[in-house]
Amino acid sequence: MATPTPPPSEQQQSNAKPALRKPEFKKVDQLKPGTTGHTLVVKVVSSNTVLAKGRSVSQHLRHTRIAECLVGDETATIVFTARNEQVDLMQPGATVILRNAKIDMFKGSMRLAVDKWGRVEVTEPAKFVVKEDNNLSLVEYELVNVVEE
Repeated sequence: MATPTPPPSEQQQSNAKPALRKPEFKKVDQLKPGTTGHTLVVKVVSSNTVLAKGRSVSQHLRHTRIAECLVGDETATIVFTARNEQVDLMQPGATVILRNAKIDMFKGSMRLAVDKWGRVEVTEPAKFVVKEDNNLSLVEYELVNVVEE
């Protein structure tokens, strides 16, 4: 017994790409440890290069650059770890959109990062004033194992 073929309109829908979702922008003070998929608009307060080294691998020269940047919005600030090309975009005073950002834990404190699945985009200057007295990276977290009884 043959299975009925769906009408052409249903076939086209199954082959089509899923519709793009509107990004849901979060505020810095809403970030929690171990979470991912954040989209934020932040201003760069400061940028400090912590690692800049180049090594020769075969014929290509590979450079590794890491900078710790203090970024924030009108609710709080957090340390953002910028890697390689991201370092050039994170200039103090710049306003950037961080897409698909994640929270990494480093020595018990939160760090914001964007890996290869995310994106850092420079955008027009934001109108908000950064609240620098609420730095979420200064809050120290402790890993606690919860035993359910």
